[in-house]
Amino acid sequence: MSSLPESIARPATLIFIFACVLAGCGHEQVRQVPDAGTTVRSVSKAPQSARRAPGEEAAVFAVRQIGVPYLYGGSSVRGFDCSGLVQYAWAKAGLRIPRTTTAQWQHLAPVADKDLRVGDLLFFRIDGRISHVGLYLGERRFVHAPSSGREVTVADLNTAYYRKAFVRGARPD
Repeated sequence: MSSLPESIARPATLIFIFACVLAGCGHEQVRQVPDAGTTVRSVSKAPQSARRAPGEEAAVFAVRQIGVPYLYGGSSVRGFDCSGLVQYAWAKAGLRIPRTTTAQWQHLAPVADKDLRVGDLLFFRIDGRISHVGLYLGERRFVHAPSSGREVTVADLNTAYYRKAFVRGARPD
């Protein structure tokens, strides 16, 4: 039994599980052998990153930044603002995307809420304009650099604040 409060233990557990799954050392494939009726398991020796989708790679890089301080205009491990974190994570995954939230909003392909995949960008309308972006992790959670005085963290789309502010997702190509 964990001694952490439920509000901390659940997100921490999800992040740990997510990181472990994405950072696994090998990949096990299961297949049926024709006419034998038996199952064969093979472990691939290829690097795990060779099998991840680019969005999953971006998510891994973004999650690794949890705890880095918010820095307006920041786009490095010394500090991030929201769009800087997203741009950094996608650059590490091998894809250049625009730097600002507005440019990301304007240049990336929209994705409906029901079609979100790990690594998609999530856009939020705050104070009447599209001014915040995060990176989707799955299970209605996202990583983002929230605001001055805070750190890169994971949040839940189901909270009242983010549910109201969420506008749409977008997927880099």
